[in-house]
Amino acid sequence: MNNTLAVQLLGCEYPIIQAPMAGAQGSEMAIAVSNAGGLGSLPCAMLSIDNMVSEIKRIQAATDKPYNLNFFCHQETAYDDTRQEAWQRLLKPYFAEYGATPKSRPNSANRAPFSHAIADAIEPFSPPVVSFHFGLPNAELIQRVKSWGSKILSSATTLEEALWLEARGVDGIIAQGVEAGGHRGMFLSDDITTQMGLLSLVSQLTQTVTIPVIAAGGIAHHRDIQALLSLGATAVQVGTSYLLCDESQISHGHRQVLQSEVAQHTALTNVFTGRPARSVVNRAMTELHYMSPFAPAFPHAAIEMTQLKALEAQSGGINFASLWCGQNPSGCKPISAYALTKQLAQG
Repeated sequence: MNNTLAVQLLGCEYPIIQAPMAGAQGSEMAIAVSNAGGLGSLPCAMLSIDNMVSEIKRIQAATDKPYNLNFFCHQETAYDDTRQEAWQRLLKPYFAEYGATPKSRPNSANRAPFSHAIADAIEPFSPPVVSFHFGLPNAELIQRVKSWGSKILSSATTLEEALWLEARGVDGIIAQGVEAGGHRGMFLSDDITTQMGLLSLVSQLTQTVTIPVIAAGGIAHHRDIQALLSLGATAVQVGTSYLLCDESQISHGHRQVLQSEVAQHTALTNVFTGRPARSVVNRAMTELHYMSPFAPAFPHAAIEMTQLKALEAQSGGINFASLWCGQNPSGCKPISAYALTKQLAQG
């Protein structure tokens, strides 16, 4: 499964990127995957700068292999008191079940976009690969990252987004099929009807763009990777299959769901953060409606939902938890991320 283009782009032995999964994993998983010959990823979007630096130091101390740092680069939206109060009124009956009331915490949605302050912190490490979700930071920041010798990747969910990224100088495009778990990387439109399956997306992109395409979404087995490479993808990015690994940080309830038939029922929803993301269907999604017009803009919808999640966690509940999962959980295995990477690469 060695791929010359992938080795040139990513610097690793196998054309396999472990998808960065904020809130579900940290440096331990990234280290295991990189040591196995894939590209381990550290999701940085929910980390403070101090925690980010500590995690990068752990990676560099544990492996001399390439790794990927992933960041969100969404446009920040102002906290809207009126919309947030309406959201709180809608959620009030759920809080009442726990004898609680929602609290206004305007600065508690900890998902900061990439900035010069973050760049200052990671520049001394010269990360081999830096990837982005929700588009790209401004041109000045892109040039700064390139000056370190870092390869730049970003997610595209449509051909239009891929062409936009190519025009701005990325080194590779992550083609995120609609099958993928977690947040959609969409950034030129918020219309979920534009989202397409991975095979259709990869086929369009490989025929149109001139830079490497990395396939992501619904990839669970060695044969899936072979099929996508034969379609023209340079590499793949795998997320959901790693969620049961020893290094995963998801909750016990989330683990149980992934090992049950319930995981076959996923949908796109904005109720957890304000942006479309694929989760296993639960009470919050069905009762609030999958794509709620009342959900505050990203990431402010997460303020109250995080409070509800914490309240029900005391009893092990998962009705208000974001159970990120792609459409193909068949690759989930309770083994080390190192072993899973080898299985994906070697069959």
